[in-house]
Amino acid sequence: MKKTLFLDLESIPAPEEYRESIEVSPPGNITKQETIDKWWVEKAPALIEKGYRDTSFNGGIGQICQISWAVDDGEISGEMLGGNRSDEKEMLAAALATIEMQLGAANNPYLCGHYISGFDLKFIKHRCIVLGIHVPQWLKPNAKPWDEGIRDTMILWAGARDTISLDNLCKILGIEGKGDVDGSMVYDMWREGKHDEIAAYCASDVEKVRQVNKRFLAAGI
Repeated sequence: MKKTLFLDLESIPAPEEYRESIEVSPPGNITKQETIDKWWVEKAPALIEKGYRDTSFNGGIGQICQISWAVDDGEISGEMLGGNRSDEKEMLAAALATIEMQLGAANNPYLCGHYISGFDLKFIKHRCIVLGIHVPQWLKPNAKPWDEGIRDTMILWAGARDTISLDNLCKILGIEGKGDVDGSMVYDMWREGKHDEIAAYCASDVEKVRQVNKRFLAAGI
């Protein structure tokens, strides 16, 4: 019987020195030098910070700080990145090797996650390429969101053109939501050394997706 791999990751922005490469400029309708100078003082810092933090969505330069998974109804496992960014390769390689071992001969699982086809799988693929890690075939590195082996809970609910957050989907289905933590908080938590809290948050998302998937399967989807 084909197994299902439930997968979720949390990412952080690129190393801090990338802040220096973030480029912003005043709106074109600002022409007075006094107003331009004021913009650089009052508006530019926040835009630079946003541009830097948004690198957490870019698998080419952002990094994985936590990856959690479960096979079928099995225990949720995970690997975390401590305070040393240089450990990412070792962490990711260990996670992929453990997943492969847990899958065993059933190395062509359904891959299930919320927006897994648009973010998680692509991000892992990019990090593997950057870090020099072999991309396992069970990761379906070139899969499309609608492929038979992908169970993207966002796509299954909202379709290819619309979106819905996991938290909102859980509320609709009567499943406990995310609580006090969301993805926008992960980088600050990581900097503060709250790695166990991040791991718990990521694992909870794996469990929520697993419950959502069961509801879909019960409905014949």
